[in-house]
Amino acid sequence: MTIGIYSRVFKEEHTPFVLELILQLTQKQIPFLIYDTYYKSIKKYIAKQKIQTFKNHNDVKNNIDLLLTLGGDGTLLDTLQLVRDSEIPVAGINMGRLGFLADIHKSEIKALVESIQQNTFTIEDRTLICIETTKPVFGDVNYGLNEFTIHKTDSSSMIVVHVFLNGEFLNSFWADGLIVATPTGSTAYSLSCGGPIVFPSSNNFVLTPVAPHNLNARPIIIADNTVLSFEVECRGNNFLCSIDSRSVNIDNTIQLAVRKANFSFKLLRMPESSYLSTLREKLNWGEDSRNS
Repeated sequence: MTIGIYSRVFKEEHTPFVLELILQLTQKQIPFLIYDTYYKSIKKYIAKQKIQTFKNHNDVKNNIDLLLTLGGDGTLLDTLQLVRDSEIPVAGINMGRLGFLADIHKSEIKALVESIQQNTFTIEDRTLICIETTKPVFGDVNYGLNEFTIHKTDSSSMIVVHVFLNGEFLNSFWADGLIVATPTGSTAYSLSCGGPIVFPSSNNFVLTPVAPHNLNARPIIIADNTVLSFEVECRGNNFLCSIDSRSVNIDNTIQLAVRKANFSFKLLRMPESSYLSTLREKLNWGEDSRNS
């Protein structure tokens, strides 16, 4: 098995953990490559080692069996543009704050490498949401792991989003925007807007309005075999459209539809890790400040 190591930026405080990962992989004789841009930032610390690098999706698809990220959830989301539809598993070593997706603590690097060597990890299939438009908007990577969002572009006027399920009219949302979240994304932007937590295997999407003006508008859970289409009214000619952390301004003549992608995102879990344990830890369930 060949490992790929990916990160956005290098920070000095990450040095011991990066070196630990490289040391563990080297000692276990597990071949690895490092993302080219990231390697340029860390090579002065590992100058004595000859290390191969990768740059793009084709490099990952042809040379890598498992991708490790160093960072937070945003760093892990970046890997969608590298793995695409190859379904190469991804594991996130958390150097950030929350870590719903990148849930492997940086102190667990040795245990992670041992798990990879012994093949004791598990792989979770995570649903991806695919966006279809009448004009190209997101290029070749028109899918996301967390959510698809329609949002106003200015700071004042609301937009109206007319939503259709398999061609049948559902509702018109007067709001700052509308989120269509996957189960994975139910603990991201949707959760902060009052949406429910949905388990990864639930086969659902969540529609969550952002600051709705019609107060009876509430989050809705629908089956993920539904095709959603939208018509957007706005005071200007443009609105914001985003997939995970990628956003573009588009005009309201472009027709939009979203559906479940026909491939999944493979997320690696450590043997003792589970979605339930992640929820309890990250949301501080069962904790009471009065007991501290």
